[in-house]
Amino acid sequence: MTQAWLEQRERGSVFAIRLLVGVAGLLGRPAARVLLYPVCGYFLVFSRRARAASRQYLARAMQRPPRWRDLFRHYLTFATVALDRMFLLKERYDLFETQLHGVELLEGLRESGRGCLLLGAHLGSFEILRALGTSRQLCVALVMYEDNARMISTVAKAVNPALANNVIALGRFDSMLQVQERLQHSEWVGLLGDRALDDEGQLRVPFLGEPAGFPTAPFRIALMLKRPVVLMLGLYRGGNRYDLYFEKLFDPEGVTRAHREAAVEQAVRTFAARLEHHCRQAPYNWFNFYDFWNGRGG
Repeated sequence: MTQAWLEQRERGSVFAIRLLVGVAGLLGRPAARVLLYPVCGYFLVFSRRARAASRQYLARAMQRPPRWRDLFRHYLTFATVALDRMFLLKERYDLFETQLHGVELLEGLRESGRGCLLLGAHLGSFEILRALGTSRQLCVALVMYEDNARMISTVAKAVNPALANNVIALGRFDSMLQVQERLQHSEWVGLLGDRALDDEGQLRVPFLGEPAGFPTAPFRIALMLKRPVVLMLGLYRGGNRYDLYFEKLFDPEGVTRAHREAAVEQAVRTFAARLEHHCRQAPYNWFNFYDFWNGRGG
């Protein structure tokens, strides 16, 4: 099966992205958001495959045929979260209101000093995690597949050169070694768990009415290093508001060698089920604009 997300070409250009960042920095977030409306309208009309993927996903999540305004809102939510990422990279956390769900879980993990895997998805903002890490003095390294978003990464590093110090690039020979080193030093590592580099590392489980492939690697890493896995989602709620959710997904303590495969499968199923729950609660936050169930797109 083709990994469509790896093959998707970035639209636009570094110049266009830099221009938007420049406008945002000069005129502020409200003015930059106004520019997103014509941009989203253009891509809604001309990005045929992404539009078809959006329609397919929204029909599943909303359990009704999506209207054009639903499709536009889906595009606009994605564009808004992408814009907000630039402000978060500039550490303008004061621009956003965040409500935290799962405070007790976070405090318990912090007091244990063990470090953990924060597992997110292309659902809402993963970058909002930086605001949490700064406010609570947590050391969080983000694992990203940068080669699939070179233009965004180029501009992001121009906005905040220190970004590279806290990013582990996925798909390189030493990626997992860096993850292991961070966890062994009781740091927190955040990664996205809804895309895999190859089919062999996937497990197909029910998701929004049909089996879809999810990677098993995060849970195998957790088993190897004996670190818990926590679901982390930053859902955009409109305006400047985000809800941050933290839920324990998997704890490898006590899992014997004989039960490892069963434990991994159950963890993947739980992850998919929780994603499904949050997709239904906040459907416009899903940012996989390709056929997620069949891995086709472009």
